[in-house]
Amino acid sequence: MHPLSESGFSYDFDSTAGHFPYRAGIHSEMYRVKPWTIRQYAGFGTAKSANERLKALIDAGATGLSIAFDLPTQMGFDPNHDMSIGEVGKVGVSISTLNDMRELFEGIDIAHISTSMTINATAPIILLMYELIALERGINPADLRGTIQNDILKEYISRGTFIFSPEHSMNLVCETIKYCKENLPNWNPISISGYHMAEAGATPVQEVAFTFANAISYLDMLTQNGEDINFISERLTFFFAARITLLEEVAKFRAAREVWAKIMKSRYKATSEKSLKLRFHTQTAGVQLIAQNPELNTVRVTVQAIAAILGGSQSIHTNAFDEAISLPNESSATFAIRTQQILQLETDLAKAVDPFEGSHLMEKLTTDFVVEIEKEIEHILDLGGAVHGIERNYQKEQIEANAYRIAKEIDDQERPIIGLNVHQQNSNGVLGTFTSRREDSIEPNISKIDRMKTDEVRVRNQLDELAARAGGGLPIISEIRKALLCGASVGEICEALKRSWGSFTGS
Repeated sequence: MHPLSESGFSYDFDSTAGHFPYRAGIHSEMYRVKPWTIRQYAGFGTAKSANERLKALIDAGATGLSIAFDLPTQMGFDPNHDMSIGEVGKVGVSISTLNDMRELFEGIDIAHISTSMTINATAPIILLMYELIALERGINPADLRGTIQNDILKEYISRGTFIFSPEHSMNLVCETIKYCKENLPNWNPISISGYHMAEAGATPVQEVAFTFANAISYLDMLTQNGEDINFISERLTFFFAARITLLEEVAKFRAAREVWAKIMKSRYKATSEKSLKLRFHTQTAGVQLIAQNPELNTVRVTVQAIAAILGGSQSIHTNAFDEAISLPNESSATFAIRTQQILQLETDLAKAVDPFEGSHLMEKLTTDFVVEIEKEIEHILDLGGAVHGIERNYQKEQIEANAYRIAKEIDDQERPIIGLNVHQQNSNGVLGTFTSRREDSIEPNISKIDRMKTDEVRVRNQLDELAARAGGGLPIISEIRKALLCGASVGEICEALKRSWGSFTGS
C-alpha cells in the first residue's frame, strides 16, 4: 500500500534492480510489491514478562519478532550459576529450559510469524528449543520462518560472548546450518553480522568487509565438507547498521550488494540467482544515540531508518529514543514502530525502486565503497582468512583504533553531536517522562531452575553421551536435542561440552 500521490506523477523508472550485480536492489520492484519487515528487537526479565512485551509489539504492528537474550543465556550459564549474578534478565530474556521457551512464545502464533533470535554460542540449543515447542503444537518445522544469528566469528572480534575455541565453535555453526538444511529448510540458519562491529567502532568499509570475510570462512568450511554452495548460500542472511550519514550509508548498502554478488559468482561459481542476492536486516545505530536530550534521538533514528530504506534493506529495526538510558519502555517501543509505519505508509519512499540510481554522486560513492571493501577483504584473505585475522587480533585492533578516533573527534568537537558537545540544553520533556523498564521478579529463575526432569539418571547419562560424542569429534545436534527432551538446561548442556572442549578465554 502506497500513500496517495500529491502530484499525480509516475514513479516508474527503468531500473537495473533485480539484475546482477544488484547494485540498485535484489528485486525488480523492491518495496512496490513487498514492504520491508518491521522487526522490533525485544526481550528482558523472565520468559513471562518478555512474552507480554512481544505480544504488545505485535499488537502495535510489528510484522516480525526479534528476541534479545540475557548474557547468561548467551554465555551458557543457568540463572543460578555464580557467573550469572547481577545479569539475569538484564539485557534480554533469561532462557534456561524448554519450559522457559514454552512460556516465551505462549499465545504467539509461531506458525505464521517470522522470528529472529540474536544468539550465537548457544544458538543450536535455542533453535532446538524453538523447533521442539513447534512440534508440541503440531507445527511442521519445515514451515517455521525466521533466523538464528549463529555468527560466532564476530563474537571474537567485537562482542565477546563466545564459550569454546574458534575451531569447535566453527564446527558447531556448520553443523547447525546442516541441521537446518535437513530439518528446517525455510529457516535462515545464520545471520552474519556487521552491526556489532559497527557499534564497536568499525568504519562502514570495515563493517561490510569484515562481515564478508567471516562469511567466506563459513562458506569455505561448508563447501570443503561437500555442501552445495547454491543451497547453503540461498539461506544466508546478513545484519548491518544504519548510521546517520545517510548518503554514505545508502552507498554502502548498494556497494555491499554488488560486492557480495561478485564474490558468490567468481569465488564460488554459484549459479542460483537467489544465492547471488544479498539479503540483510538493518538496525539503526544505537551507538549514535545519546542520553542527553534523548528526544532528539527520534530525529537520528528517523534519518537512520530512511538510510536503511533507501539502501534496500529487507527488514528494519528502529531503536527507541530512550535506549541510551535504559531498555525501551512500552511507550517508546511503540513509538519506534510508529516511526517505521509512517515511513512505510505515509511517505513515498517505497514507491521508487532505487531513488538514487543514476545520481552522479551516489554512483561515485557506491563505486568508491566497492573498491575499498574489496581491497579490505583481499587483505584479510592474504592474512589467511578471517579466523587467522582473529588469531592475530587484526580486525579487533582496526575497530578499536577507529573507535578511539571517533571518541577523540567528539571530545574535540570536531564531530558535532547536538545536545552532547554542541547546542546543549536541558531536556524539556517533550516526549514525556523517561522511565526505565519495570523490574519484574527474576528470583524464580535464580532460586530454582524450572525443569521437567522425571529421571535424573537419564539426564546425567544423556549429558555423558553428549560429552563423549563431542570429545570424539562426532555430530552432536541430535544429542543436544535428546538432552533438552530429558529436561537438561542450557547451562548443563554447555558444561557437558566444556568437559570435552574446554573453555576459550581469548588472546
